Amino acid sequence: MTAFAVAAMAQTLPNHVDVDAHEDVFNASQVGAIRFLTTTDFPPLNFRNATGDLTGFHVELAEALCAEIDIKCTMQSWPWEQLASALENNQGDAVIAAMAVAPETAKLMDFSQTYLKFPARFVGRQEGQLRSSDQVKNKVAVRKGSSQAEFLAKHFKALEIVEYDNEFEALEAVKFADVDRAFVDGMRASFWLNENPDCCAFIDGPYFSAEYFGAGLTVAVKSGNDATRRAINIGLRRLQEKGKFTELYLKWFPVNFYD
Repeated sequence: MTAFAVAAMAQTLPNHVDVDAHEDVFNASQVGAIRFLTTTDFPPLNFRNATGDLTGFHVELAEALCAEIDIKCTMQSWPWEQLASALENNQGDAVIAAMAVAPETAKLMDFSQTYLKFPARFVGRQEGQLRSSDQVKNKVAVRKGSSQAEFLAKHFKALEIVEYDNEFEALEAVKFADVDRAFVDGMRASFWLNENPDCCAFIDGPYFSAEYFGAGLTVAVKSGNDATRRAINIGLRRLQEKGKFTELYLKWFPVNFYD
């Protein structure tokens, strides 16, 4: 099994938190309240609803985590480009906004365990729907310039790549049998599939690659704030063990992009 991409075997729900990590003690007096920072522009993770309230998977995850470890929490929204400086300047204690673990962020921040990864997925038509002609049998739609396109070109050389300007166009090409399959971001594809349930479905397993698709979602804290990071890790693990994390995942991602 190679590191670049192994289809997850029998993985139907996300389980990236290390539930075997038995650390379960943190000093609440060193943590106090956790002031979470997020953005309002990344639905369904974090956004404002029709009434202007801050909501989304990340908001509810933070609320559940704090309830689990019995810590008071607040949630503030900031522009994306100001999150790092707000954390550095003690305007908040933790960023929960899909901030990437990268060399430049690692200089200023420490990160929790990964709690969610976005795999690449093949999408094809369901049995009984419009079938592929011989002319498109090995054609796979991708978004031009995407990490999925790069991954496919390197690891699936027998397939013919057909580029589209965006993932919606790539998925629509599957729907109308202009290509045999699409290879796209699983999360975004899940919402398209939710709107096209009779047409298409995920085929093959999810493909993970830190090199191409990122290390996954974590919570960032200011470098050296180990007390808060430890408390967050303990909360994430408890939520996973008790099934609350899965409950939130299925609420905000109705088509499971791991299955």
